[in-house]
Amino acid sequence: MSKKHKHVLHKEDYLGNLQYDLPAGLVVFLVAIPLCLGIAMGSQPSDENLKFPVFAGIISGIIGGLVVPLMSRAQLSVSGPAAGLITVVIAGVTSIASFQGFLVAVFLGGIIQIILGVFRAGFVAYYIPSSVIKGMLAAIGIILILKQMPHAIGYDAKLFSLKFSETKVHENTFTAILHAIEHVEWGALIITLISLAVMIGWNYTILTRFRWIPSALAVVILGVVLNEFFLKSMLPTLTLNPSHRISLPTGSIMEGLTFPDWSYLTKTEVWITAITIGLIASVQALLTVEAVDKLDPQKRKSPLNRELIAQGVGNMASGLIGGLPITSVIVRSSASVNMGGRTKMVAVFHGIFLLLSVLFIARYLNLVPLASLSAILLMIGYKLAKPAVFKAIYQKGWEQFAPFLITIVAILLTDLLIGVMIGIVIGLFFVVRSNFHSSISVTKDGECTVLRFNKDASFLNKPLLLDALESIEENAHVVIDGTRAQYIDSDISELLEEFEQEAKLKNIKVELRNVYRLIPM
Repeated sequence: MSKKHKHVLHKEDYLGNLQYDLPAGLVVFLVAIPLCLGIAMGSQPSDENLKFPVFAGIISGIIGGLVVPLMSRAQLSVSGPAAGLITVVIAGVTSIASFQGFLVAVFLGGIIQIILGVFRAGFVAYYIPSSVIKGMLAAIGIILILKQMPHAIGYDAKLFSLKFSETKVHENTFTAILHAIEHVEWGALIITLISLAVMIGWNYTILTRFRWIPSALAVVILGVVLNEFFLKSMLPTLTLNPSHRISLPTGSIMEGLTFPDWSYLTKTEVWITAITIGLIASVQALLTVEAVDKLDPQKRKSPLNRELIAQGVGNMASGLIGGLPITSVIVRSSASVNMGGRTKMVAVFHGIFLLLSVLFIARYLNLVPLASLSAILLMIGYKLAKPAVFKAIYQKGWEQFAPFLITIVAILLTDLLIGVMIGIVIGLFFVVRSNFHSSISVTKDGECTVLRFNKDASFLNKPLLLDALESIEENAHVVIDGTRAQYIDSDISELLEEFEQEAKLKNIKVELRNVYRLIPM
């Protein structure tokens, strides 16, 4: 890493930027607290026996603010629980059948990230097709929307977190939604609809005057006010009972901590989940850091391998005390940039504020309706999978749209890791296919046919070359031009030699330009 890319700030730099970082940290905290709670709620498995404390979301937010910045050199990136990891958590807790066993996987996932960083694997993010990444995010958005439907209408149905292939013969995700509609909790539905209306209109109506308040925070406050209004008005039947509200420990913070059960260390499911967390969290962190670096007014470059190590340490810490897997998060990071944050102290301050909120205002957070958090997650899901995303990628052609669409379907039918791997394979297929078709071109130049090697040719290009040669008519004049290529393998050279022999029988004049230099000796 060159000196110009090292941006380790000295103590006086942190103190000098305190006036910018402290208020930015407060805003990031206000954005983060409903997201930490909402993501933890959205990560709950369908089995009641496997549900874990929503407090896990706050723990991971605190770790993302207080532990990751100690190791990270990304000055504006903020880490915490991410919507992109929700499906990983659901699948992991369900397959391991224990949240304490899942924490072992989170810890191991952190070790895997550290290993990736030590072996300088940060470059891997550059080789994942953007269409696959967008497909992964869109699939997460669709899953979020389906997963939050029960909370949005105040009804919990186990089928909502199952894969399509796991539902019964006469039931699927969509029939489950229809079934849930028959059991609406009207108070929850009213809060959800009003919350969605507020978030949609936050930037387009009279509400724009309040844009200095994060819309997610406004919705949380509104949900509490509405539920209290139901309780104290003539509409007590609309009041949400405690099962439809957040439940945080109000005593000692130790009551909210969950510790890993190391007896699960030998289970295959734990290691599969750990690998999934290590890979998916790493990719999301690298992509976020790259995106935030582009937003940085000072145009600093974050060392990616160092970031992997920092994220790994964070996940190890989170797994040890009952937190969810963490990664660098674009929503919080962009809030840091937009509010004028200068250094990674923004992330530290946001972590401190999260810790203070748990210590002193937990009983007030328990007033927040799950419907409010559901509305926030529904909006996140829509932004990830909105029609404009599909349209934009479709307009780029099938080479982009096919991997995008197949990644979505694969994730919905399997899981996040398998779906992404399938998407990468499909993406590579289209890359090879594109290179295959563009390597050889045939054009007419007056009476002459020009067959040109536009790049290196191998046995993979043999069918294309064979078709091109067979299309040349008798008595023609053909020029085979290898000027743009650096190499052709023996299969291609043999095919050219055979064509030269056949050309004599068909009275075809063959002219070779810069071809013999390419033929391996």
